[in-house]
Amino acid sequence: MRPVHTALAVLVAAVWGFNFVVIEIGLGHFPPLLLSALRFLVAALPAVFFVGRPKTAWKWIIAVGAALGIAKFGLLFTGMAAGMPAGLSSLVLQVQSVFTAVLASLVLRERPGRVRIAGMAVALAGIAVAAVDGGTSGPVLGFTLVVAAAACWGVSNVLTRKASPPDALNFMVWVCTVPVLPLFALSLLLEGPERDLAALRGLDWSGAAVIAYVAWVSTVFGFGAWNHLLKRYPASSVAPFSLLVPVFGMSSAALVLGESVSGLRWVAALLLVGGVGMTSLAPARAGARTKAAAEEEGGAAEGGTAAGGAAAVSAGSPPAAAAASPAP
Repeated sequence: MRPVHTALAVLVAAVWGFNFVVIEIGLGHFPPLLLSALRFLVAALPAVFFVGRPKTAWKWIIAVGAALGIAKFGLLFTGMAAGMPAGLSSLVLQVQSVFTAVLASLVLRERPGRVRIAGMAVALAGIAVAAVDGGTSGPVLGFTLVVAAAACWGVSNVLTRKASPPDALNFMVWVCTVPVLPLFALSLLLEGPERDLAALRGLDWSGAAVIAYVAWVSTVFGFGAWNHLLKRYPASSVAPFSLLVPVFGMSSAALVLGESVSGLRWVAALLLVGGVGMTSLAPARAGARTKAAAEEEGGAAEGGTAAGGAAAVSAGSPPAAAAASPAP
């Protein structure tokens, strides 16, 4: 990769890592479901008027929007609101790679090779260590909700691969329209209209900056830049940079929020990032080529890069979620 594009990839990873800190700050201004709804509303508008009509079937847009926008982000934001630290959240969310690989083997019949199986085992060991660390530094409920969010991200990754969108940016902008009304409805039902109205009436520059960052910087810029890189280079060249997301997430949470990073958390980080890298970047088994893979090779390079690969890493995962999922 050219130096300027390497710098761009690192910048995107930093943007996505710091996004967890911004979310933590935003939860001081808004209830979690309301914050998630506002994030998708601002991300979708006005972008939806510039990307053209949907180029993927609505059934896939709705399915991914429900799994990713409603379930994954609703659970993630709620888990962080329940006390899950931002840095630890950025790390634990990486287990979505394992969920994606397992679901892909069941749904897409993609048999993982020995390296991927070993990577999943290493990543799960990292989650176990993170659970021990979380048990001493954060609530069990918050930890469980973030793991559940990772599982929902895995579902959305497999759905995205099945959808094989020809234009990843067009696909994700329209996906962002799906969760808006359901999240607003859930917020009114579970968080209450009085709490929501109080948060909106108390909107200040800090709250507005949070929404602008998570919607435009993390989602629109981050996803757009990542997709630009995936169009220019093989996914195997771009995907490893997403492994930097938890590094930036944990370090920025420590610097900005004063979160302590224990020795156990560093061990968990090494295991998780290493396992995710093995799971996501290992080549598929030669005998495991599926009809979906053949269709991707025969399709446009943009579509194949955007939806290809079942393994997922961080805030956009190699290669499927990396091109098809918005940032955390």
